[in-house]
Amino acid sequence: MLRFTSFSRIRAGLILGPTPGSPCVRLSTAPQQEHGTFYEFRTYCIRPDQNAAFLNLTNEKIHLRTAHSQLIGYWSIEYGGLNQVFHIWKYDSFSQRAAVRAALAQDSRWVSEYISVAIPMLTSQDNEVAYLVPWSRLQMPPKEAGVYELVSFQMRPGGPAVWGDAFQAAIISHDALGYGKLVGAFHNEFGLLNTVHALWWYKSADERAEIRHQAHTDARVVAAGAALSISTLRRTNSCFRVPSRR
Repeated sequence: MLRFTSFSRIRAGLILGPTPGSPCVRLSTAPQQEHGTFYEFRTYCIRPDQNAAFLNLTNEKIHLRTAHSQLIGYWSIEYGGLNQVFHIWKYDSFSQRAAVRAALAQDSRWVSEYISVAIPMLTSQDNEVAYLVPWSRLQMPPKEAGVYELVSFQMRPGGPAVWGDAFQAAIISHDALGYGKLVGAFHNEFGLLNTVHALWWYKSADERAEIRHQAHTDARVVAAGAALSISTLRRTNSCFRVPSRR
């Protein structure tokens, strides 16, 4: 299992480790997620003058939160947004999430040591609920070090029956040909609808730039991307993320 043991400025990364109750959590790599399993994407915007203080506080107190449910990854956004953190939490059901939220509200240490201090540092919070697409599973990056890119695609209405094949072909063309390491592909259930995400890993920002230029000259990748954009794509967004580490 891959695990990160320290927080840093988020350029992109996963925090992976043992089980709820410890500071880190393990990344599941099962071929198919259990029925009902979903992932909550949370984005927090931080006051610019409080960015370092917020990350330090999270570094010190994240174990209070991971005692309640499984953290997949915690990132700071380096490009595509400023003074933001992004984290992914795994839940087996909506009832489990409700129970976790209720337990957190009753956790005096979490409330007093983290929430009461952290909330004044933030300017906004947002969340989305997403499932892994049927053909994707969470993959371990090849190395602990590295950077991550979350690319989000807003599709035309109609759902996977309309654009699922084109999305799959576009993502797999990059992954199979070595133009990035796919960590997971997700489909929104709540949040901006008709939206899918691909989470990629690279050794460095420079490697990502070089790979992107190479992909633009590969006819197979260009054809798959053109099929996706022409038929179904409304807009795309990319954020470059660095792991916050403990």
